Amino acid sequence: MDNTVVVNAVPTISADLGMSSDDAAWVTTGFILAFSCLMLAGGRMTDVYGCRATFAAGMVVYTAASALCGLAWNAPVLIAGRLLQGAGAAIALPASQVMVTIARTDRQRSRGLIVWSAASTAALALGGPIGGAIVEYAPWGWIFLINVLPGVLAVILSLVLVEDTGPRTRRPLDLPGVLASAVLVFALFHALESGPAAAPLTLAAVALTALVLIERRTRDPMLDLRLLRNGVFVGGLLAQTLNGMGFAALLYYSASFMQIYLGFSPTKAALVMLPAAGVVLILTPVASWLATTIGPRLTVGGGMALMALGVSLFSGLTRAHDFADLMPGVLTVGAGAALCMPLLMYVLKSVPEQTAGVASGVINMFREMSAAFGIAIVGLLIHHIPAPGAGTATMEAFRDTASSGYLLTAALLLLGAVAAALTLPPRTSRARVTRPDVRSSSA
Repeated sequence: MDNTVVVNAVPTISADLGMSSDDAAWVTTGFILAFSCLMLAGGRMTDVYGCRATFAAGMVVYTAASALCGLAWNAPVLIAGRLLQGAGAAIALPASQVMVTIARTDRQRSRGLIVWSAASTAALALGGPIGGAIVEYAPWGWIFLINVLPGVLAVILSLVLVEDTGPRTRRPLDLPGVLASAVLVFALFHALESGPAAAPLTLAAVALTALVLIERRTRDPMLDLRLLRNGVFVGGLLAQTLNGMGFAALLYYSASFMQIYLGFSPTKAALVMLPAAGVVLILTPVASWLATTIGPRLTVGGGMALMALGVSLFSGLTRAHDFADLMPGVLTVGAGAALCMPLLMYVLKSVPEQTAGVASGVINMFREMSAAFGIAIVGLLIHHIPAPGAGTATMEAFRDTASSGYLLTAALLLLGAVAAALTLPPRTSRARVTRPDVRSSSA
């Protein structure tokens, strides 16, 4: 929820603190950068120290940073708080996913997936309206301070209720690997933000080479490169990346399309995707049952194909269409997204327990990066977004490029559907708890 809450508040925060445009951008990108760069570190901490300790530590950092952001008196303090928020979230997120997946029966995993997905979907759907309401009726600092009480409760409950999954023998954190992975992600994000410049791409290449050499020579590496031989993990990662690219591009460009071309108000545009979130909440239990009954291969692959169908429906929109006319596409995308929810559970189930934290970190890191890649790739077609009130010819040209962008988004989702259908496992036993060896390449 954190980023969706903040987006609507950035103009108000910027005006109140007298921030430059670059400083204002860091309020959003600072969180994303720290979150992405430290995701593998959070996964490794989960593998080394266990879910309970890692999740509690991450939430302590996140909660304290939220308080700092809410009380920030200038731009540097706010930006520092946002970086710390991203770091805390990166530490806690892999642990939260592993604790509902590893050493569980399929029934327990399904229940955990339903709760985890419901929380994520509600946060995504409600973040924008909550942020807008707080900025309109209360001091902007409350968009951060509302995290404090839930954060404290999460720390207490995790220490009391979560089983300790820490190893019985001491394992190294692999700090060189953590540092190399953080530099790699930072360089890739910098290249995406600034364009394919030589400096960030060279840094990314050096960091990638260093990471491979470090992990190959380390006795207990953070990132076991044998994961790349696991067909389910690699295929699921590819499917998740393509899914993230398509979904992020849809959300990003639809906001401009609805407000500029269809003439929706910001509030009306924000509410368009709310029914999709409701569909996800309702159908996620069904998706878990289907994945257990007919297998994740058909469930997730079919879900991504359904998302592609829903996105393609947007390509035919004209200025005569209104809110209700968008609902067939919105609801279809929501139904497809719900069917994709079991993807993470089955990918994590395919790797050994001792590497599940890092595997979760890799998946989430690629998910964050896929959003930037999706927006950039679709942006090659939607290369110009006109100002509100532009002439008819300009608006129709925008509609044509947006239509092509929607079809490209649908194509990305279809490729993800193929990846899921070819690599995810077929129907599995309901009682299965064990995972295949990391060297497995079965799909």
